[in-house]
Amino acid sequence: MQPLRLLLIEDEERLAGNLRQGLTEEGIALDWVKSAEEAELILARHDYDLMVLDIGLPGKSGLEFLGERRKNGDSTPVLFLTARGSVDDRVTGLESGGDDYLVKPFAFVELLARIHALARRRPAAQSPLLKVADLEFDTVKRRARRAGKPLALSPKEAMLLEVLMRHAGEVVTRDMIAETVWDSGYNVFTNLIEVFVNRLRQKIDADPKNSLISTVRGVGYSMKAP
Repeated sequence: MQPLRLLLIEDEERLAGNLRQGLTEEGIALDWVKSAEEAELILARHDYDLMVLDIGLPGKSGLEFLGERRKNGDSTPVLFLTARGSVDDRVTGLESGGDDYLVKPFAFVELLARIHALARRRPAAQSPLLKVADLEFDTVKRRARRAGKPLALSPKEAMLLEVLMRHAGEVVTRDMIAETVWDSGYNVFTNLIEVFVNRLRQKIDADPKNSLISTVRGVGYSMKAP
């Protein structure tokens, strides 16, 4: 099995050195750069399984860097590793294209667990186009169509749709949805997930009685062709 290849983009040298040593000992092949500009140069020559990205970089910020990468079709999973820990910061990071968000200071074992979780979400050579029946979702362009008709989805609705379609035929638990779409900013005592699932159903289903999304009572949801 090939080792996981990771690009660390972090300007704090002591932290980067510690991470490089620890992750290398865990069998992860790691390259380290100190700025977004250096990252762009190395990404032009090499592919990575995922990136660990600081926001407060010298020159171009991590948010700017990732926003440009996503616009250019780069779907590499990204874990933000930053000192900015407010709810607004987390939301901004995830909505800019980040897949996960970890606040400094952090426990190395948690970082390692999140890295492996992100790696499991990225099958080798996966197609950017997800399909269930006549519903299609382009994970790069973030566009959905049903029977060839474009669907107007909010960023969160698109994230929810992607989670359900990637696990088509499986039960997606509420915890999985909360972790992937809302991260740690989700309040388990709200009905936010139900609200967004209902909105998604209204947009993708022409016939509410024949929905692609079924509710698994007390557990979560499942998407499959009727």
